[in-house]
Amino acid sequence: MDIAGTVGRYMAAIILMAAVLAFVVPDTGLWLQTKWINYLLMVIMFGMGLTIRPADFRVVFTRPRDVLIGCVAQFTIMPVTAYVLCKIFGLETGLMAGVILVGACPGGTASNVITYFSKGDVPLSVGMTAVNTLIAPIVTPLIVFLMLRESVDVDTVSMFVSMAEVVVIPLALGFLITYLLPEKTERAKGALPVVSLIAIALIVMCVVSHSVDPLMECGVTVFVVVVLHNLIGYGAGYAVARLAGMEEIRKRTLSIEVGMQNSGLATSLASSAFPSLALATVPGAVFSVWHNISGAVLAGYFSRKDEKKR
Repeated sequence: MDIAGTVGRYMAAIILMAAVLAFVVPDTGLWLQTKWINYLLMVIMFGMGLTIRPADFRVVFTRPRDVLIGCVAQFTIMPVTAYVLCKIFGLETGLMAGVILVGACPGGTASNVITYFSKGDVPLSVGMTAVNTLIAPIVTPLIVFLMLRESVDVDTVSMFVSMAEVVVIPLALGFLITYLLPEKTERAKGALPVVSLIAIALIVMCVVSHSVDPLMECGVTVFVVVVLHNLIGYGAGYAVARLAGMEEIRKRTLSIEVGMQNSGLATSLASSAFPSLALATVPGAVFSVWHNISGAVLAGYFSRKDEKKR
């Protein structure tokens, strides 16, 4: 099995172990400073940029309808679902800010891996992730402002600058290097999944270790909200694709793209945009663990479904 396949197969277990270890023995993650989350995210985004080829954007021009539907679904279903769940469960301001940040962020690279194992449309997944990530610095702060403006001060300019630094610049730099030095980046491509997994695991350990007390205080409620948020995203994404008349592999892709968020980015934004709201980082940490587990389970379900058909 190749490295990417191995990482994808064991990603959920590794992230879960990192989270449990950090929760049970906080000292294992306390050496990681919260300000390092941004640098770890830059590493992940740079790695993502190295994996993107000009051909990946071909899907935007050859199937603009599919990409448009996916982008609109991404930035409407998850934010609205987040807002409704926060109101239903009566979450306090910090947790509400964190949940809405998760919903307003684009999908992450994990969705591409899960789409691959689900026998979905990988080019569409990569294209949607790239497009959503590029427009996120504008769309995400706007969504957060509209939904939280009555509850907390939202510095949209600061959030835009932070997302440009953490997401757009490393992503563009990786893409540029790949474009200029395709052969060298191809040789390094095999190590990227491992580097990304290590960075994600460190982010989870950092956030969980620094959030043990808040997690003890509100862990059950946050976990229920995160699980519902994620599962509703899967279901709604699949339903939208079905209503749009897409074939099965694209239904799966849209389901995964909508349901899985760049929760590491949400955690980073929470710590920088809402420094006075200690609980704002908690939903992103819980989502980081949960969506990798649920994504792996969903991929297994789709794979078994194909096997039964055969």
